[in-house]
Amino acid sequence: MKHTLVLVCFLVYSFSGFAQKNPAYQLYNAKGKKVSYKKMLKQLDQADVILFGEFHNDPIAHWLELEVTEDFTKINLLILGAEMFEADNQDALNDYLAGKIDRKGLDTLARLWLNYDTDYAPLVELAKAQKLNFIATNIPRRYARQVFKGGFEALEVLPSKEKSWIAPLPIAYDPELPGYKKMLEMIGDTAHGGDNFPKAQAIKDATMAHFIAQNYKVDHTFIHYNGAYHSDNYEGILWYLKRSNPGLNYLTISTVLQEDISTLATENKSRADFIIVVPENMTKTY
Repeated sequence: MKHTLVLVCFLVYSFSGFAQKNPAYQLYNAKGKKVSYKKMLKQLDQADVILFGEFHNDPIAHWLELEVTEDFTKINLLILGAEMFEADNQDALNDYLAGKIDRKGLDTLARLWLNYDTDYAPLVELAKAQKLNFIATNIPRRYARQVFKGGFEALEVLPSKEKSWIAPLPIAYDPELPGYKKMLEMIGDTAHGGDNFPKAQAIKDATMAHFIAQNYKVDHTFIHYNGAYHSDNYEGILWYLKRSNPGLNYLTISTVLQEDISTLATENKSRADFIIVVPENMTKTY
């Protein structure tokens, strides 16, 4: 019996040591200090709105989105929202959550992302089971393309019904925001849309912020899932939210990839209030 106990203790120690050497992720705060999941959750509970920035094909980010949301159902009233649903698909999403249509019907009526089943369906199913509102916050893609081709002015001619699916016009826009300036630097010339390239990003940010603000309720936590670049460095969606609702408490999460996750790289500090660092060689969902 004594030898068996020693063997068990050895195996537990060995496996725990292995796990510590090969973690799937590490959490940091904005200053680069390691934080536990429990501490992050406690601080997130102080927020009115949480912007959860993901990489769309990262399994760790998707898993943590579900973990955080499930844990929040136990401690606060929730509203969910996502970039992955466009505003004109809200009725279809509502019908699915209410049980009026099935999964096939949702796929027919809404423009689901190709990785919906693996990455976003668990969040929608949680909302359905918990009877939570799930807000389709993104601009219909065709209108973002119109901005890319013709600037914000291209939206002025839309019928009133279609304008209800985007942020109210005229759209506030600051071309000097570092994120938008970086986008212009990336394309290098005007051949790919020029100044309209970051504007197409801004109309997405503005619309998502609009529908978050429009659907937020006092004494609730609104968790919004979006690509990290839509809220990194406290810009994008957050810039628009603070313009319209400066009195709310906002916290952000970002996802980054690093070869070494034992420390937070300097360029990733202050990217968000909490940073999920995932190994660069992590398996992708697509």
